[in-house]
Amino acid sequence: MRFIDTAVEYHGFWGSFWDLIWWFLAVFIFFAYIMALFSVISDLFRDRKLNGWWKAVWIIFLIFVPFLTLLVYLIARGPGMAERNQKEVAQAQQAADSYIKQVAGTSPSDEIAKAKGLLDAGTITQAEYDSIKAKALS
Repeated sequence: MRFIDTAVEYHGFWGSFWDLIWWFLAVFIFFAYIMALFSVISDLFRDRKLNGWWKAVWIIFLIFVPFLTLLVYLIARGPGMAERNQKEVAQAQQAADSYIKQVAGTSPSDEIAKAKGLLDAGTITQAEYDSIKAKALS
């Protein structure tokens, strides 16, 4: 009887080790599924060509037959999903670039050109122009 208890303890250790591995795999698959689900839902609301009723049908199927619906959506609408994602990324990059240009101000050559225009118009003196030029170049 003692031999069986020892074998169970030994098996129990390896059983718990593999249970831990399977648990980590299940958690990984669950998080991958959740990420794909949120990606599909956000794509549904981002798509302007899809009718509201079709969006509702997709959401209902995602609720009642989630895994199969997710796979069908990714297969059927995956290329459009990628295009919409790329378009959104390009818009975000363009918005960030314009914000950076707005915040960064003008380049030194632009400031010197503006100052030269003011000097030619007689709005500022030569000394003020030289001061602006020195400040822009520093």
